[in-house]
Amino acid sequence: MSTTEYAIRPPETVTGEASAKRRRRSENRAGYLFLAPWLIGLVVITLGPMIASLYLSFTEYSLIREPVWVGLQNYIELFTENRRFLNTIRVTAIYVAVGVPLQLMFALALALVLDRGVRGLSVFRAIFYLPSLLGGSVAVALLWRQVFGRDGLFNAVLGIFGIEGQSWIGSPDTALWTLILLLVWQFGSPMVIFLAGLRQIPTELYEAAEVDGAGRVRKFVSITLPLLSPIIFFNIVLQMIGAFQAFTSAYVVSGGTGGPNDSTLFYTLYLYQEGFQFLRMGSASAMAWILLVVIGAVTAVNFIASRYWVFYNDR
Repeated sequence: MSTTEYAIRPPETVTGEASAKRRRRSENRAGYLFLAPWLIGLVVITLGPMIASLYLSFTEYSLIREPVWVGLQNYIELFTENRRFLNTIRVTAIYVAVGVPLQLMFALALALVLDRGVRGLSVFRAIFYLPSLLGGSVAVALLWRQVFGRDGLFNAVLGIFGIEGQSWIGSPDTALWTLILLLVWQFGSPMVIFLAGLRQIPTELYEAAEVDGAGRVRKFVSITLPLLSPIIFFNIVLQMIGAFQAFTSAYVVSGGTGGPNDSTLFYTLYLYQEGFQFLRMGSASAMAWILLVVIGAVTAVNFIASRYWVFYNDR
């Protein structure tokens, strides 16, 4: 500050500004101090391993020997020479494309039923939410394996009607569909979100539609779906990302092999096999980055497509 400016402005004003600057610097230091644990975790636990895996994806690395730079060889071999890798893409694509829509449709249907004023709603909501909490656990996957085994509960029910069952988990034609059914069974989380969204739709709109002679289907198509579209979009993005990363159910049900005949070899399960069973960590790192790009691309496509079917209140 120049001498002239100091002469014009009172000394107490200059002193107050300096004190305010010192106070702001002190508050900034305190803020950074509180953020330090998160920043350290971000760098050490997230960004550091990500950068390391990106480097390893361009190397031949077996966890035992030093990594050797091979450039794009891992990526080229995965798409041109590795049939199991291509099969994992097919299996995972079917799992996501079939399982997620079925799960969300079932969750929405049940949310519509509960939204009609069922007694003990909180109890039903907790009961239906329970599968989402337990669905990804090892215990439930083991239970699922027993239910759809040759001597399991599902075949016991079929036997009541004189139908001879089979090992649904052990058949290449049906093993994947049992895992899709397990995904659908984990409907609790999207159901609760749907139910919260339904509670936010003004009842006056339904009353006005009834006055105009609209039936249930018309009200659902013209009122419920458009106003619920942001919630539907949110659930689609969330559940698709989770389905792409599915691992526990396939690992436990197949015994870690992805069988029978690689029919349940999910992408993440094969990534695990490449890295920790076959000790091809370079290839596993390449697979991890491919999965990241695919999830990012699918999410971006969902956001672009949402412009044409998701309706917000400000539109």
